[in-house]
Amino acid sequence: MEQKMLFPQLGGLVHGGDYNPDQWLDRPDILEEDVRMMKKAGINSVTLGVFSWAAYESVEGEFHFEWLEEIVENLYRNGIYTVLSTPSGARPAWLDEKYPEAMRMDNRGVRNHHGSRHNHCMTSPKYREKVGIIDRKLAEKFGSHPGVILYHISNEFGGECYCPLCAKRFREYLADKFDHDIEKLNKAWWTSFWSHHYNSFEQIEPPYANGENSIMGLNLEWKRFTTLSMNDFMKFEIDTLRSVTPDVPVTANFMRLFDGLDYRKMAPELDVISWDNYPDFHNDRESFGETMRETAFQHAVMRSLKRGKPFMMMESTPSLVNWHAVNKLKRPGVHRLACLQAVACGSDTVQYFQWRKGRGSFEQFHGAVVDHLGTDDTRVFREVSEVGESLKKLAPVAGTLVKTKAALLFDWDNRWAIRDVKALATETKRYEETCREIWEEFLKLGVDMDVVGSDEDLSPYTVVVAPMLYLLQEGTAKNLRSFVERGGQLLATYFTGYVDENQLCYLGGFPGDGLKELFGIISEEIDTFYPSDSNTVCFEDENSHFAENGSWEVKDYAEILRVQDAEVLGTYGSDFYEGTAALTCKKYGQGKAYYAAARSSAEQMHPLFEQMLRDGGIALKELPENVEYHIREGEEGTYEFYLNCGTEPVMLEGVEGVNAESGEAVNGSLMLDGYGVAVIREKKPKKID
Repeated sequence: MEQKMLFPQLGGLVHGGDYNPDQWLDRPDILEEDVRMMKKAGINSVTLGVFSWAAYESVEGEFHFEWLEEIVENLYRNGIYTVLSTPSGARPAWLDEKYPEAMRMDNRGVRNHHGSRHNHCMTSPKYREKVGIIDRKLAEKFGSHPGVILYHISNEFGGECYCPLCAKRFREYLADKFDHDIEKLNKAWWTSFWSHHYNSFEQIEPPYANGENSIMGLNLEWKRFTTLSMNDFMKFEIDTLRSVTPDVPVTANFMRLFDGLDYRKMAPELDVISWDNYPDFHNDRESFGETMRETAFQHAVMRSLKRGKPFMMMESTPSLVNWHAVNKLKRPGVHRLACLQAVACGSDTVQYFQWRKGRGSFEQFHGAVVDHLGTDDTRVFREVSEVGESLKKLAPVAGTLVKTKAALLFDWDNRWAIRDVKALATETKRYEETCREIWEEFLKLGVDMDVVGSDEDLSPYTVVVAPMLYLLQEGTAKNLRSFVERGGQLLATYFTGYVDENQLCYLGGFPGDGLKELFGIISEEIDTFYPSDSNTVCFEDENSHFAENGSWEVKDYAEILRVQDAEVLGTYGSDFYEGTAALTCKKYGQGKAYYAAARSSAEQMHPLFEQMLRDGGIALKELPENVEYHIREGEEGTYEFYLNCGTEPVMLEGVEGVNAESGEAVNGSLMLDGYGVAVIREKKPKKID
């Protein structure tokens, strides 16, 4: 495996963030001071032009890049590189005034007014024309500059458009998908119900709020189409830039586990994955350690979109945001902890929104490296500078990878289908939370998991968990069978394999599409609990090791199984299905297929996860509470990251290597202060397969 830095020009990790000099062109003293302070803070890259369209083209057809040219050149002279953004995320007023078709329509067919952002129609030919002009001019002017290392496409893609242009394109998309055969669509969508049969594709509309939104297939296809449409717009921008400067890589900043777009469909168009990380630190609903683990999960989602390559933490805040329900400051030490967690999870960058706070408008009180005070002696500036020093010392980590043999299956299609289906309970489906909580429990065992799609290659893994895989894409069942057959350890749960990709129920029992044979069970019914209801999964003596306290508590959902040829490991403790199978295992080929028919907490399932990891040949690590462990590997060896997500010091035993920041040897014991981080380089490099 060849170790490759994302940006070899920088010789290590990226430290920087969004910079908006166009807001300060009347203050050359501030622009000069910015460069001085950037160097002091260890900033080696900035992102320019995210929302600068009006500064580039204040009047249609009149372009002004002189100010940007001066900024880019001055930064480069001072050792600071540029990530150059396309400005399509927010439009100037003249464009909407002259070309109203560029503005979206909402889900009632009402045209938006000018303003805000995320407000363009992805299909509008006129908007694409104007975006194409400005993008091409930027590429021609700056794409060959040695200081420009990356194109940043638009900003935080999101939203839907229900305008006539998009509705027409949606119909064309459906016609192509269903081979221009309307009866094929009618069958797939079961439109005979409620007499919703279509005679032609021209009769189909998007799922308007005041129109047809009761057909599950229609709703799901609209979600897929929205991703396709957004991806097509993004690809248009990428193609425009590449037609001028084909060698400059591209990215687009994603947003956590965003519901509106299937990022897996967009990732192949990008050279590197980047995302914007804004955890709700110090909230009153969960512990700080839980917030950190949830953030590690989000990092894993992004890392897994392009395996075999580091990702970028494109935005974060060094202090606070201005749009949470409660905008709380990061406590001292948390900034470095959170930044190095990103690096530990596979990021080669630590970037901020923003460098300097603006004086007015929506984000005037959003955190920044430089506050309205404007000095370099603030607590935040000192902590940012400390991160800059750490990143310089950790430069050899750049290009190394998080490699894991464990994966969690998460599908956007499945997410949308579960949310839309009229079944179970309105408030307790919790697909995303169920996946994340299982992932976090593996992290407590010292095991990072990739987060992959059910149609992806599973050969790198020996352990796979597939929670609530309600919707099966074409080929999913075959993929899972092949994984287990060659020796994989697979766990699936209740609500698996109920519908196909069109949301038609499988006949002959769940899970469908051949998964009944893999797991050796049939799910006959699923019981939904009120919050006051509960049950248990009980384990006999020979299986008592699966439960630390003798049983698992069951909440929310319990399937009633017909066991075919699986081994029953646990049974229900009460209700009319008392004594029937709740946890099963079937040996299939060289591997094992577990099925958990009821919802129990991931914490209670801990012993089952341990068994799967041991059988999958994956080492577990004993960690104190609130200590995270991650490992990155490269040609020169491995880097182990230990993060103390608690406020009290922790002593770790069995740690061997060299502290990558201090150069001191670590021989067995490692003390971590509260919120402390240590990066340990192994003394002898490991050979990477």
